[in-house]
Amino acid sequence: MDPSRPRCRLWRKMVLLASLLACGIHQAFGQMFISPDSLIGVKGFRTVLVLENATQDAQEYSWHRGAEDTVENMIVSYKPPFNSWLSGPMFSGRENVTKLGDLVIRRSAFSDTGNYTVRVNTGNETQRATGWLEIQELESNPEIWANTSSVVEDVDSVAAICYTNATNIRWYVDYTLVSSNDRMTISPDLQTLIIHRVTRRDRALYCEIDTIMEIPRRSEILSLTVAYGPDEVLLSTSPSIFKGVLSAKIGSQVDMACTAFSVPSPKYHWSHNGSLLSFSDASITLPSLAWEQMGRYRCIVDNPVTQLTMYREFQIQTPRNIPVVVNRGFYISGAKVVWLIVMIVLGSLYICGILIYGLISNLSIRRSQLNEC
Repeated sequence: MDPSRPRCRLWRKMVLLASLLACGIHQAFGQMFISPDSLIGVKGFRTVLVLENATQDAQEYSWHRGAEDTVENMIVSYKPPFNSWLSGPMFSGRENVTKLGDLVIRRSAFSDTGNYTVRVNTGNETQRATGWLEIQELESNPEIWANTSSVVEDVDSVAAICYTNATNIRWYVDYTLVSSNDRMTISPDLQTLIIHRVTRRDRALYCEIDTIMEIPRRSEILSLTVAYGPDEVLLSTSPSIFKGVLSAKIGSQVDMACTAFSVPSPKYHWSHNGSLLSFSDASITLPSLAWEQMGRYRCIVDNPVTQLTMYREFQIQTPRNIPVVVNRGFYISGAKVVWLIVMIVLGSLYICGILIYGLISNLSIRRSQLNEC
């Protein structure tokens, strides 16, 4: 739809407003009227003109094109007692009347815009209601534009614009509805979204609007390429590394491999004792370890886009010779054990004898001192 063309002409708006006011007056007195909510249709979709406060014992529902209920402008009628329909001169093949008296127009067109009058015959009385139907074109999908589609995580920003005439714009980042926060700003008119610090989760952007009858319309999905990493370098070797040392014998095979996660894929470099090697793969194999291959190795991982570099290093050396301690134990033969026991017993008796002798001598001295007194 051309944004410069107004949706409704001024006179049509005035007629619609008058129709709504008339419906409101009828509703206030409990009379039949056409629901104002049903008086707006969408081109290409089904439109249903809904009757409100219609009698339950209707003998005939007759719909007409225009403000009069003449035979010449009749579209279609329905008689509930006979369950029969009758088309009129204004019938286009797309209209029908439901058993509740509502008028259904399939595949609505701009030419369907205008007044519609319904006449309800109860046998005892006849009721009439008129309403202006406005057929509008569905709002086209909004268009989205961004200043860039390739960014670096936590460094770059993205500004996106949603081009639409609608005012109820919603923004989605990675298929999640977002609002202004510490990291994002949405303009007051809702047409611009700025992501100040892009993360790797901000992979998709799009805007969405609600049109007539609240039908959502979405823009194309704008995919972002977010460069990030490397976050961590994982090192695996054979033989395994223990406390930064890989122990291997001369002539044995040594396998070394690095793994890192980043976008785009990282580049790998290896150094040995501070000298850069010619290897550019993530893994190195030394089929037969030589003395000159001993020393410190470093796996270097870098991302040329984020300009981040990380590394892991370790030492290759021969296994250390650990002295073997032989526990010879302590052994005493059986005869020596018997002799040792006898000596312990005799020694104990000797000590006990000395103690008893000393005690008796002390008592004798005390008695002699008492007799002299």
